[in-house]
Amino acid sequence: MVAGKVLTVGEVAERSGVAVSTIHYYEEKKLIKSWRTASNQRRYDRSILRRIAIIRIAKQAGISLKEIKYHLDRLPQEAISREDWQQVSQEWHEMLNERIKSLTQLRDNLGGCIGCGCLSMADCPLRNPRDVLGQDGPGAQILIQAKPD
Repeated sequence: MVAGKVLTVGEVAERSGVAVSTIHYYEEKKLIKSWRTASNQRRYDRSILRRIAIIRIAKQAGISLKEIKYHLDRLPQEAISREDWQQVSQEWHEMLNERIKSLTQLRDNLGGCIGCGCLSMADCPLRNPRDVLGQDGPGAQILIQAKPD
């Protein structure tokens, strides 16, 4: 590595705004990589800061670490380019739009049945007379079935 481009775990923590333990956790989950010096100390390329920023943004948006890892695994280990980020952000954009649509639908239909919990009130938009939808599985089946594939 080029001098000045290598960071210690403490420097990564300070620059990225995450705890050292979080950096170790991300490494354990194979979201980021380091290497060891002769004295067994972790070292990171400066480009790791961008990967950690992406992880933080994704987590804030409610994207799971599994999903984050899937996308990071498709990116180069070295510095992530603008084009790389555009591809990932477009895929997340579509996923987040679906999640927003689903949450909006849930929010808008939840009020009528929140006090009851049975999901079968006569005037509930989640109407389920005689619990016939219970045969299809647990939960609010009308909402589950309304989600696009």
